[in-house]
Order: sequence, then C-alpha cells, then structure tokens
Amino acid sequence: MRRENQSHVSEFHLLGLPIWPEQQDMFFALFLGMYLTTVLGNLLIILLIRQDPHLHTPMYFFLSHLALTDVSFSSVTVPKMLINMQTQDQSIPYAGCISQTYCFILFADLDSFLITSMAYDRYVAICHPLRYAIIMSQSMCVMLVAGSWIIACACALLHTLLLARLSFCADTIPHFFCDLAVLLRLSCSDTYLNQLVIFTAGLTAIMLPFVCVLISYGHIGANVLRVPSTKGICKALSTCGSHLSVVILYYGAIIGLYFLPSSNNANDSNIIASLMYTVVTPMLNPFIYSLRNKDMKGAWRKLWSKKTYFSN
Repeated sequence: MRRENQSHVSEFHLLGLPIWPEQQDMFFALFLGMYLTTVLGNLLIILLIRQDPHLHTPMYFFLSHLALTDVSFSSVTVPKMLINMQTQDQSIPYAGCISQTYCFILFADLDSFLITSMAYDRYVAICHPLRYAIIMSQSMCVMLVAGSWIIACACALLHTLLLARLSFCADTIPHFFCDLAVLLRLSCSDTYLNQLVIFTAGLTAIMLPFVCVLISYGHIGANVLRVPSTKGICKALSTCGSHLSVVILYYGAIIGLYFLPSSNNANDSNIIASLMYTVVTPMLNPFIYSLRNKDMKGAWRKLWSKKTYFSN
C-alpha cells in the first residue's frame, strides 16, 4: 500500500498540556524532576534486587520487571513532552507517532499483566504457603513474564497495524502524546474495526487482569478472615500492602480515564488521568516498595554500607 493512501498528513502536532505559556518553565522543571525520580528510583530497585541474594525470590523477580517496565513506560511519552515544552516545537513525524502509540500500548498492557502476576504470587504466598516454592518455581515465573511480553506485544502490534491503515483528515492532537483513542477521532476512515479491537483487546489486557487481581485478593481476604488474628492480618498487610497500593494507583487512574462519565472539560480530565498513570504512578512505585518493605530497606542499607566502606 502506498503512503499517500495511508494518510493525508506527514506529521502531527501535539497541543501538549493545558497550561499557560508563562507556566511552561515551572511545569517543565516539575515533570523533569518527576521523570528523573522515576528513572533513578526504578533503576535503584533493579540494582538492589540484582545485588542482594535475599531478594532473588519470585516477588522481587516480578518487581524488577515491573520497575523496568515503569521506566520504559514513562520514557515513551515524558521526554517528548519535555522537549516540546522547552523548544515550543509541537510536531511529531507520522512514523514517530505510530511508534509512540505502539510502545505506549505495549508497556501499558505489560504493566497490567505484571501486576496480575504479582497478585497471583501474593495469593499463593498467603493461601498456599507450604506449596509456595513448588507452585512459584523459576520456570513458572519465567513463563508468566514471557507470556506477559508476548501478549502485550501482540495486542500493541494489532492496534498499530489497524491504526496504520487509516487516513487522517486532521493533524492536531489535543494531547501530550499520540493516544490511540484521540488518533481515531482524527481519522476520516471507518474506525469500526479499530473500536471493536479496542473493546475486545481492552477486556483481555485490562479488565481480565483486573478481575484476576480482585479474585486473588478476595481469596486472600477470605483466608485471613477465616481464622482472624492480629498476627495474620499484620502478615497479610506486610505481604500485600505495597502491591495493593500499586494496584489502586494504576487501575484507579485507568478507571477514572475510561469508565467514569465525561464532562464538559473531558479532554483536560483525560490528560490529567493520563499523567497519573504515565508520570505519577511509575514515580511512586519505588517509594511504595522501598518505604513499606523491610527487605528493600535492608538491601539499601547493605548497599550503602558497602559504598561507604569502599569510599573510606
């Protein structure tokens, strides 16, 4: 298929964040700081898990992959947004926009699958502690992560191929990145198939994992309440508290974006919700897992002690 039959535009223009020009420098500094915190915090988690043998467990295996995904997820949209804010050049090439859409869907779906895998890990740890080592074997963990990558790549590729076949009659995107739903509204082609795939793939990549997370925590809650004790409740909270916080942040932003009723300022609300799960949530994850987890704090103290020892 020739390029002119695919699109009437060679590049798109991102309108960016709904802020006044005089606020650009302040928000640039804010989001740059948040992005650097996201990158450094998540890379530190990966380093701690790799360096400390006590963290070579299924839970931290999934956490290291989640940290890598969070860095990649933020890097898909935030650097381009920061460049646009600093240079006032809002353009993005057609190929770059399509690539950004693919990567955004890939890492968004991968986040969802990894969070679900971690929920299953917590379910086995609480409800089947004696069989934990057998069920959550190394091969099972690798299979869950590999399956997450394969399904996420397939979903992203399907969306991107269907998007690439559309023609576009407008080139202005009222967002800070190439969001799939916004791009479909700019198309003058029939988008029925795209919408159908969004619905079906959305059930597979977002709603089905969310239901699995709810089922896992339902079993955990029932198991804890079956023999209620302060010790059992504290153990469940210490084991699941960090992950549950991440689940609330991630799915709360998605539910607010896609499932709550639209208002007159729906576009601004969508942008704010998108910022929540592309910028804020990946930045908070390292703090949630570090501050609420004694194993991570212990690994950090050992790493810091080694650094201090060698520096002296």
